Amino acid sequence: MSEVVYPPVIAASKLMFKVLDLKIRVEGAENVPREGGAVLASNHIGYLDFIFAGFGAHPAKRMVRFMAKQEVFKHRISGPLMRGMKHIPVDRDSGVQSFRDALTALKSGEVVGIFPEATISRSFTVKEVKSGATRLAMSAGVPLIPVGLWGTHRLWTKGRPRTLTRRHTPITILVGEPMEVSRKDDVNVATAELRRRMTALVEKAQREYPDEPKDDADRWWLPAYLGGTAPQPEIAPAS
Repeated sequence: MSEVVYPPVIAASKLMFKVLDLKIRVEGAENVPREGGAVLASNHIGYLDFIFAGFGAHPAKRMVRFMAKQEVFKHRISGPLMRGMKHIPVDRDSGVQSFRDALTALKSGEVVGIFPEATISRSFTVKEVKSGATRLAMSAGVPLIPVGLWGTHRLWTKGRPRTLTRRHTPITILVGEPMEVSRKDDVNVATAELRRRMTALVEKAQREYPDEPKDDADRWWLPAYLGGTAPQPEIAPAS
């Protein structure tokens, strides 16, 4: 594939990281294959997650094609960028075509990124995950790679004001070991294992995070199980 849009976007993102002095920690980048197809399955806690999940694949020199709701592709600013980076639009009412497009990309050797929770988790814990990522990896015969993000929600997340100029924020990107799945496997069992691995990565990132809330009002970005004020998973809004 010829790349005209993606490399400048990556360069701009790196410049943003530098200007904001984001404290980015990437661990497990060696788990992303340097060639061939793979499905990258990340937790979803903020609107900029695709930037950071994709950054986790950058050491392997891979450009991730993310699956995203088609409304983003219709926006006058984000639309041309999304299409230029060859991301994959998803029609939530009819996902057959997007599944086929993602499968084609995987079979041609691309890395496809998916947020299998489908929406941002406002509890900042891993929600129930959809089986699409697992099914894609099974159908394409490619590894399924779990990713855990933490800290990205402090820049911009659902229900909170954007703080895109926030400086010195620690961001953690943990890339887990690949899961080898095939058509012979039980998709529900494999999906449950994916969620377990994603949860383990997120909880590791939370435990090792180098920052703490500065006061009680700042506890919003911690999950309830760590003493934060984010909603409990069972009562967190679904969208």
